[in-house]
Amino acid sequence: MSRDEEEAGNTAYGRRAFKRSKAHFTDRVTADGRDGWPVGAGRYRLVVSRACPWASRAVISRRLLGLEDAVSLAVADPVQDDSSWRFTLDPDGRDPVLGIRYLGEAYDKRETGYPGGVSVPAIVDVPSGKLVTNDYQQITLDFATEWSDLHREGAPDLYPRERRDEIDAVTAEVYEDVNNGVYRAGFATGQEEYETACAAVFRRLELLAERLRRQRYLVGDTITEADIRLFTTLVRFDAVYHGHFKCNRWKLTENEVLWAYARDLYQTPGFGDTVDFDHIKRHYYQVHTGINPTRIVPLGPDLSGWLTPHHREELGGRPFGNGTPPGPVRDGERVPAQGRP
Repeated sequence: MSRDEEEAGNTAYGRRAFKRSKAHFTDRVTADGRDGWPVGAGRYRLVVSRACPWASRAVISRRLLGLEDAVSLAVADPVQDDSSWRFTLDPDGRDPVLGIRYLGEAYDKRETGYPGGVSVPAIVDVPSGKLVTNDYQQITLDFATEWSDLHREGAPDLYPRERRDEIDAVTAEVYEDVNNGVYRAGFATGQEEYETACAAVFRRLELLAERLRRQRYLVGDTITEADIRLFTTLVRFDAVYHGHFKCNRWKLTENEVLWAYARDLYQTPGFGDTVDFDHIKRHYYQVHTGINPTRIVPLGPDLSGWLTPHHREELGGRPFGNGTPPGPVRDGERVPAQGRP
């Protein structure tokens, strides 16, 4: 998610339909280093915003797989300025590892004068300070496969080889209609454009609810990449997409199946303990001034329901397959109290 995309409704998207930018830097960090970036413990830094659903995928994957020691984490301020993502949450407004004030500085080291937006998630090479990749679609898949030698003991298989075709098919539909669909609805500048996008969001959610009525997880009986990708939209739905993006045919809490599914994942170690509702709300309501010119952040919704029983375990399933849950959240990575139920 880049500053350019977040200015929708102000300038660029006030004149045309919303279209998400493709990742420009698509190098991969791989076990064999074929793109020049070999996997190595401590070499790379993952830069995220807890507000961004695309970045949150990488945060969840990193925690589930136990990559905290292998790749460090930088969390940007949820409210960007004209220079995009900034490290004002850190002492002196600088990232303590990279020594920079803005993520854009790592982009400039990689490509001077790069004309595109500065987006998260981003992987930065610590020794050189250069951006490696901002390919949000590929980063988590590589965490699950290319980084396997550095996974924790008991890490789940989030992208099992025998299920990849099905995972890819499900995630493609989720991306088109749900992950990106809420943005097409929220940043629409015409009634027909909005109605088409909004209808697609809820049509897909209803199909997903039917699928999840009979099984605990989207693909197979364990958590996979597909669940991570759907969760990051569902967890933001009532807080921002229902009102701010006008996806308001019904709330998540009004759909029995999806609400129980989302709570099940939220209460699973590695999911809810990475979610910061304070960052989410402040980002969407304060950055999207074309949609919310007053920048007022609503007090609701009530978050206490996220901790209520979901009973999804009655469907069976093994959240981590033959593995185990991740351990406690590391010091320095805990979500502050104001961001939790």
